[in-house]
Amino acid sequence: MSRLYLDALDFASQQVRALIERDPDVYPMYTHHGRWRHELPAWTHWCDGFLPGIMWILCARGDTAWREPAERYTKRLAPRQFDRDVHDLGFLFMSTYGRWYEMVKDPALNAVLIQAGRTMALRFLEKGAYLRSFVAEDSLFIDIMMNVGIIFYAARETGDEQLLDVATRHALTTRRVLVRGDGSTAHEGIFDVETGEFLRQTTHQGFRGDSCWSRGLAWALYGFGTVYRYTHDPRFLHTAEACADFYLAHAPADGVVPWDFDAPPESRALLDTSAAAIAASGLLQLATLAVDPSRRARYREMARWILTSLCERHLAAGDPAWEGILKGGVYHVHKGLGVNESVMWGEYFFVEALDRAVRQGGDDR
Repeated sequence: MSRLYLDALDFASQQVRALIERDPDVYPMYTHHGRWRHELPAWTHWCDGFLPGIMWILCARGDTAWREPAERYTKRLAPRQFDRDVHDLGFLFMSTYGRWYEMVKDPALNAVLIQAGRTMALRFLEKGAYLRSFVAEDSLFIDIMMNVGIIFYAARETGDEQLLDVATRHALTTRRVLVRGDGSTAHEGIFDVETGEFLRQTTHQGFRGDSCWSRGLAWALYGFGTVYRYTHDPRFLHTAEACADFYLAHAPADGVVPWDFDAPPESRALLDTSAAAIAASGLLQLATLAVDPSRRARYREMARWILTSLCERHLAAGDPAWEGILKGGVYHVHKGLGVNESVMWGEYFFVEALDRAVRQGGDDR
């Protein structure tokens, strides 16, 4: 076990405890000048599961003091199992009710997860065979690969073949239209809703429609791995590995990537630590899924390489005024929101990756 990672987990616990005592019952998305509480806008409310998700991780590590706030913050999300306005029900419920159910096996908690999966499946468009994004009917986001898992989960728990079909077809469509031959990814795909024909790749958060937005690539790396875990379909493992290999081949020396792999020189120095945290956790998942033992070892080693860089260079521990855990995250460059800040999904996947790294073991530091 790495002392570095355990110290980072302790710091994360301190920061989250301070947050919920300072701003009780708030579900923040990103900091502004290092502060969670501000009046700047959110694009959608897709992050509310991440804060309680961190609490559940810490609780599962043996700190039972997290149980009460984790339950309290999680229960408030229950009405959103019926939320048809977002494509992020996986983010909201697998990080909260999913972790809670793993701990206690209460059927009532499982029922919430199943309903969220059924609600998510209602976004499926037969023409085009994809789950539409929150933006528009003709829009498919790479982000949805991180949420389609809740439909696979509901299908597995109920034996519902229609749910399995919807989730599988969405993943295959995403693989076909958003993942490029070199393993890079597009943020968004646009369809003709009348015919289902795929029209073009574009973006909201990346540099260009033909660039590789780094957080989107990390979503794909992680998401296709999750789909393989549910299906054991080698096509999805191949895609996850292609995305992982692109990340590793194009990452800078410390593994922490710019906000877009094709960012222009004037913004090339802007990193996204949240993309790195997602990638690290996704690589640790792949280290348990890859068939090739050499890939398993490489993915574990590279995940620890990224995590070590995040701990040593980007942790907010040296700045007592900073309220987040991990500095250098990016929410939305073009809207100027949460740029070079702490972002709640970055916090969650960083803590998840630290926990996974410690549980998987490895060299001591």
